[in-house]
Amino acid sequence: MLTKSQAKLFFLAGTIIFSVLFLGLSYDTHVNHVANQPYEKTITPAVIAGKHLWEDNNCMGCHTIFGEGAYYAPELTKVIDRRGEGYVKGLLMSPTPWGEHTSGRKMVAYGFSDEDAQNLVEYFKWAGTVDLNGFPAKPKYKIEANK
Repeated sequence: MLTKSQAKLFFLAGTIIFSVLFLGLSYDTHVNHVANQPYEKTITPAVIAGKHLWEDNNCMGCHTIFGEGAYYAPELTKVIDRRGEGYVKGLLMSPTPWGEHTSGRKMVAYGFSDEDAQNLVEYFKWAGTVDLNGFPAKPKYKIEANK
C-alpha cells in the first residue's frame, strides 16, 4: 500500500509522463502526417461547388460520405471508383426518379444541369482520393458454385 506522499508522487509522475507523451504524439501527428496530406491542395472551385450542392440538397439525409450521414442510401465516398463518372453524372441529371422498385427506395430526380452534375462528380472524385485507412471496406463477394 502506498503512503500519502508516495501516492502523490505516483500521480504527479504519471501525469507528467502521459502529458509529455500526449504532446509528443500530437506534435508528430501534426508535423509528419497532417501537414503532408495533399487533399487541401487539390480542392478546386468545382469541388467546392459540388460540396455546396451536396449540402444545399441535403444529400446527407439519405447518403453517407466519409462515414457521416444517413444509411438509407449507398455510401458515396468511393462512388466514382465503384460506378464510374458517366454513370453517376447520368443519374444526377436524370429527370425521373431512379431506384430499386421492390424495396420502395428511390433516388430523387434532381435533374441537375450538366455543370451542377459535373461539380458533384468532381466533389465525389476528390472525396475518393482521400486516404481513409481502408474505409469504406471493399465488399467481399462470395461466389457459390452451382450444385
